Parts: sequence; C-alpha cells; structure tokens
Amino acid sequence: MGKIVAGALGFFILEPLGLGPLGALIGLYIGHQFDRGLGGFINPISAEEQQRIGACYFQTTFSLLGYLAKSDGRVSKAEIAQAEALMANMGLASEHRLEAIELFKAGAQSDFSLERTMQRFVGLCGRHNNLKQSLLNYLISLALADGELHSAEYQALQKIAAYLGFSKRLFDKFLEMIMAQSQFRASGSASDRASSAGQLNAAYKALGVSASNSDAEVKKAYRKLLSENHPDKLIGQGMPDDMIKLATERTQEIRKAYELIVASRK
Repeated sequence: MGKIVAGALGFFILEPLGLGPLGALIGLYIGHQFDRGLGGFINPISAEEQQRIGACYFQTTFSLLGYLAKSDGRVSKAEIAQAEALMANMGLASEHRLEAIELFKAGAQSDFSLERTMQRFVGLCGRHNNLKQSLLNYLISLALADGELHSAEYQALQKIAAYLGFSKRLFDKFLEMIMAQSQFRASGSASDRASSAGQLNAAYKALGVSASNSDAEVKKAYRKLLSENHPDKLIGQGMPDDMIKLATERTQEIRKAYELIVASRK
C-alpha cells in the first residue's frame, strides 16, 4: 500500500515538470522502505502461520534449554531450578508449563537431534531475523543465570548460533552485549549508577558501542536494539504471548544502559 500511494504522489508532484515517471519511481522506492519499516507492526503473516510459528518457537526454546543443560554431560539441580525460574517468570499457564517441562526433558535426552530441531525452526521462522536473535538471546541468558558460562555451554550455544546463520564473531558480540545487559536488571536510577566506571563500561557494551562513539551513534544503536526487541514487532512475527515478558524485560535493561550513558555525558 505504501508503494502505491507514494508512487502516485511522486508522479503527480513531478508531472508538471515533465518528470512524472521519475517521480513515480522515487515514490515507489520511498514507499517500499516505508512498507519495510512497518513490517513488524502490521502483521505480514496469516493468523494460522503465526500460530504455527509461535508453537515452533515455544517448542524449540524449551527443548534447546534441555539440550544446553545436558551439554556438560549431566543436568544439575541448579540448571533445573533455573529453567523452572524462567517458566515462573514467564507466567506460563499450567498446561504450557507442563509442556515446557516435557520439552526440556526431551532436549536433555541422548537421542535429541539438534540438527532436526534447528532445521525445523529455521524452515518455519528463519525469515524473521528478530525471532532468530531473540531465541539465541534467551538461551544465552539462561546459560548465564548461574553467573558463569561453562565451556560446554559456550560450544553448544555457538553451534546453535551457526544453525541460525550467525557467525562466531557476531555470536561473541551478542554474548558480550547480553552479559552487559544483565547487569541492568536491578532497579535504580541512572544517577545512582553513574558513579561506577565499571557500570558505565557495561552500559556501552550493552548497546554494542564504545565511549568513542558520538551521541548520534549511541542513540542510533539504542533505537536499533529497541526496535529489534520491541514486543509488538515480535508478536507480529509470531512470538508466543507467554514469552513477551522476557522481551519487555530486555528492552528495560537496554533503556537503563542508555540512560546511564546519557547521564554520564551531560
């Protein structure tokens, strides 16, 4: 719709100058960019496809959590407790909670096929880059829940990232950003945290920028991250309602990091 409207406007605006066709082309391009920008907010998929994507996302997430927990050879009580805490934080309905537990157990089995699981997810959800990245974000967050990332967990996460199409360099970047973002989970104002040089350094890492970046570059990185994790956009791409709370919490962490940087630069 954006292409049609912008193309027509471009034609009529430049037609008096004899440049109607050129105006139409310019309008079509602008309209195309506009349509792309609204893609996450105007649902581009049918309700049926959205339901299939949501079910696949849910199933993949919890089976991979089990796979991650078993990556070092055994599932510890602490890892089970972390998975249960995640389910509680999500506020899963009782039937979804039972399903999540069974998926977690299945992912921890020796016959679990990571390849088949990832092929199914990419085949159904692969065209939505935000869903792929949010899946990896959740898995990294759980792996870091005990305060450290074990070697076996790192290798398992890197393998999952490769199936999702992310290079090792990009995976390491995501890992650094999420580790930094997790430091902003606690409440408190930006002014309360501004005195800590370590927190300020973490804030820059949380946004994927550095102190040498300009205000405009920092703001651009901040807005990009908010857009990628925007709950409305993720819902429009098929993310289950049960999992939106986690996306909302991530945007809050990103916002706190940005507020600290802004306060420190005044």
